[in-house]
Amino acid sequence: MGMENRDEKAVSAENFQMEKKCIRREMLAIRDALTEEERRRGCCLVTERLLGHQWFYRCESLLCYVSYGSELRTQELLYEALRLGKAVYVPKVLADRRMDFFRIYSLEELEPGFHGIPEPSGGSEIFGGADRALMLMPGVAYDLYGNRLGYGGGYYDRYLAAHPQFRTCSIAIGYNCQRTRRQLPVEDTDCRPYQVILV
Repeated sequence: MGMENRDEKAVSAENFQMEKKCIRREMLAIRDALTEEERRRGCCLVTERLLGHQWFYRCESLLCYVSYGSELRTQELLYEALRLGKAVYVPKVLADRRMDFFRIYSLEELEPGFHGIPEPSGGSEIFGGADRALMLMPGVAYDLYGNRLGYGGGYYDRYLAAHPQFRTCSIAIGYNCQRTRRQLPVEDTDCRPYQVILV
């Protein structure tokens, strides 16, 4: 009986992961199909929304992903944050499947890193915590309940679990086409962003 239960759990977990993979494939295809004009519009809208957001206005430190591929572009927002004198930190994937945020002073410091994603060299200051900090994260899909489906590596989930302060000051951003009406499959290890902004 115990063996049967274990087998059922294994099949259930496999189906769960398969469902996530299918949703990722479907949503990435939709995002990849956006026109250049739609991408430009999305970048303008999210930059405008966030520059006027009280969390961005009040934060002294900004932890933000550097967009890659068809992700919602963040370079303009990063540039503005630097211009405004905020301490800007961007992610770097380390050898032990861990992600940390390193401070940058210019976008010119970035170089191709994990999977070709622009990253800092890693020789600068690592974010060690601050009272007035805001995190902006990417995602593949979002549902109506505020759940986020990432790329499958679990980097942001592990970072949020280790830095609980961002449970209440994190915003996931993306395009409207990344919202799905069906509830996303969620695991106990998945950390939900506090807010989602789709444009």
